[in-house]
Amino acid sequence: MKNIRNFCIIAHIDHGKSTLADRLLEETKTITEREQQAQVLDNMDLEREKGITIKSHAIQMDYISAAGQKHVLNLIDTPGHVDFSYEVSRAIASCEGALLVVDATQGIQAQTISNLYLALGHDLEVIPVLNKIDMEAAMVDEVKDQIVDLLGCEREEILEVSAKTGIGIRDLLEAIVERVPAPKGDDSAPLQALIFDSVFNSFRGIIAYFRIMNGTLRKGERVKFFNTRSEYDADEIGVLKLKLSPKEEMRAGDVGYIISGIKNSVDVKVGDTITHVARPATEAIAGFEDVKPMVFAGVYPVETDEYEDLRASLEKLKLNDASLTFEPESSLALGFGFRCGFLGLLHLEIIQERLYREFDMDVITTVPNVSYRITTTKGAVLDVHNPSGLPDPSHVAEIEEPYILAQIITKTEYLGNVIKLCMDKRGIMTNQTFLTQERVEINFEMPLSEIVFDFYDKLKSISRGYASFDYHQIGYKPSKLAKLDILLNSEPVDALSSLIYVDHAYDFGRKMCEKLKELIPRQQFDVAIQAAIGAKIIARETVKAVRKDVTAKCYGGDISRKRKLLDKQKKGKKRMRQVGNVEVPQEAFLAVLKMD
Repeated sequence: MKNIRNFCIIAHIDHGKSTLADRLLEETKTITEREQQAQVLDNMDLEREKGITIKSHAIQMDYISAAGQKHVLNLIDTPGHVDFSYEVSRAIASCEGALLVVDATQGIQAQTISNLYLALGHDLEVIPVLNKIDMEAAMVDEVKDQIVDLLGCEREEILEVSAKTGIGIRDLLEAIVERVPAPKGDDSAPLQALIFDSVFNSFRGIIAYFRIMNGTLRKGERVKFFNTRSEYDADEIGVLKLKLSPKEEMRAGDVGYIISGIKNSVDVKVGDTITHVARPATEAIAGFEDVKPMVFAGVYPVETDEYEDLRASLEKLKLNDASLTFEPESSLALGFGFRCGFLGLLHLEIIQERLYREFDMDVITTVPNVSYRITTTKGAVLDVHNPSGLPDPSHVAEIEEPYILAQIITKTEYLGNVIKLCMDKRGIMTNQTFLTQERVEINFEMPLSEIVFDFYDKLKSISRGYASFDYHQIGYKPSKLAKLDILLNSEPVDALSSLIYVDHAYDFGRKMCEKLKELIPRQQFDVAIQAAIGAKIIARETVKAVRKDVTAKCYGGDISRKRKLLDKQKKGKKRMRQVGNVEVPQEAFLAVLKMD
């Protein structure tokens, strides 16, 4: 056990985490030249295109140190985006050390700090690494000062590397061997293994990745999962090279995988503990929680007869991604579909893209919203995920909405604009810290619903891309919200209704009506577009009827002849309006997302 080192890499998006992992694999000869490709651990097309890690990966490397000792290094890669922060926390819990990678051209960003706090909270040995030192724009001394201020380490402890060219990789491996402590654990104690990830294989079922904290696991033993209470046989166990490499037994400190023919993703949860059935551990490894979706949206097939195909596709996706939740729902405008829960907006975008790529499903996604907590006048507490589930306003005593603590790091010159943006989004500033003369960190408490739409895009544009943003949920707070309905010819369109802050409702309703007026095609009759809160209409636009010029054939004569023709047309229009219905084009549902 003294020669094992378990470590992870934490960094902000685009600071070179996956490239650094590639160099480590090359240097330790874990992959051959034939297998070499950029971002070798990111095996999804989407990850390569977007340059982000979506699923965390793990790989084992063998390294002979300068002193001639043979070491086993387990790299547990982590996703970088804020949506996947729970997965990051479990990956960090399976390690003893972390490489804190900071881009020398950009300095410290928000996610670096929040992931660093996670690592320090788990008592990890943090090795600061300065990446991209070969770039012309590298500010080596300035960024070193930032790292020293943040970590309180010595300047000499910061390693300078270039993951692109391979400078300093050998020194980095030596530092991992010297500074990261060996795992502690007892081989003879009851088995405790922490699951930090799982993947679905269509032939073998679910493969769970784990790190053994205490005890020994042998092939063929009967194991059970602590929180889901399900029992399975360990059909195959082994370590994670580039491909799975089976072993007969694994001991405390090892990182590996277990295949036991599990077919249901609900049985394997990230953060759960594996133990023996015959000699179980008395308690699970601390820190497990069920991942709760933060953002909800309706997903509907474009062709209504593809409903069953969409269900099958979502079920297969759920095997790969356990944090996706879905339940059937129907809408008058869109037919049958599903109400899906996502970890955040990036997660929503990725699921939508994967449905299209992997299952060839074209879907419409409704306006994303968050879940609200409603207290009724009778004292019952309900969770409402979409506006159509809201009880009658006369029965609602209080509405609470989820709040987040946002951590924004930006250059001082953009500070005023960023604060104004957060204030406009109903944010309350809680803290402001100048990290250096140039950079400032501000903390805001704000409603989650305000950042769901376009907050991130606006933040990037007002700070010219220099602001970085990270958040975590802090609970629910009471709020003044109203349900805004959109009516077409007095019929509510449930897919366009939304829960919105009272003071923003009038503006939003007016803009919605104007936007829909542009998008809804003209009919043979007048179409009234109205925005309403309860029974009160707050905005109205009318799409004028397309009408035939019935008076064209009537030249000369008395005005009453024209009148007669027009009245006849009017009656026809009136009858048509009763039987006609308005088709809402798909762009209208998407336009709501791009409202500004």
